[in-house]
Amino acid sequence: MKRVLPPLILIAVLLGGWEIACRALAVPPYLLPAPSAIATAFVGAWPLLLTSAWTTLSTALVALVISSLIACALALAVSLNSQLEDAVRPIAVTLQVTPLVAIAPLVTIWAGIDHPGRAVTGLAAVVAFFPIFSGALTGLKAADPDLARLFDLYSATPWQRLVRLRLPSAVPALLEGHKVATGLAVIGAVVAEFVAGSGGTQGLAWRILEAYNRLQTAKVFAAVLTLAILGVALHALMELAERRLLRAWRGR
Repeated sequence: MKRVLPPLILIAVLLGGWEIACRALAVPPYLLPAPSAIATAFVGAWPLLLTSAWTTLSTALVALVISSLIACALALAVSLNSQLEDAVRPIAVTLQVTPLVAIAPLVTIWAGIDHPGRAVTGLAAVVAFFPIFSGALTGLKAADPDLARLFDLYSATPWQRLVRLRLPSAVPALLEGHKVATGLAVIGAVVAEFVAGSGGTQGLAWRILEAYNRLQTAKVFAAVLTLAILGVALHALMELAERRLLRAWRGR
């Protein structure tokens, strides 16, 4: 309760101040709706928001799986060859720092105008790729030198080194990379739908655009609230999984 109560009190105070200010200043609802109006819009549009949240979540999860498979396989190959790492890392960094909106039109064209879902999934996978790749590569190279010398002493084969030393050593960094990538996959799916979506993928971003075009600001806030709840829930699940897996990892 000591950890939960202070943020709840702060949120209640902020929402109360927001409500009082909107009513006292007679702020137009299209400009800034009061929290009560947002709650009403949230409850009224809940079935539609839930469907859109599932669309966004499923897209993000598919993108996360795709980026995880590609990033882990590439990190494993790169960790075994320093020259390959020198060749791949600049490309990966360049891909990470390139704005998503810059490559979205290209990905939309390559995926096909009639398949916006593919474009959104691909763009979300691009966003989630680098944290997993970086975490996997860092973890694979983070084996304890003393353990490495012990493996030398026992004349371990390269396969034994990989399976019994390098992969177990990479677990913490892999988990951290996936935790970061999970949030980025959701962000990437939303941003990609803003940029490349056309209504064929009616996720939360589409609900925001739809309400915005009609000046239904309360519904915009309701969709943003749904997105925030989705992100917090995913982050909490990843943290829980990380704690459980690391507890087992440290025990071994």
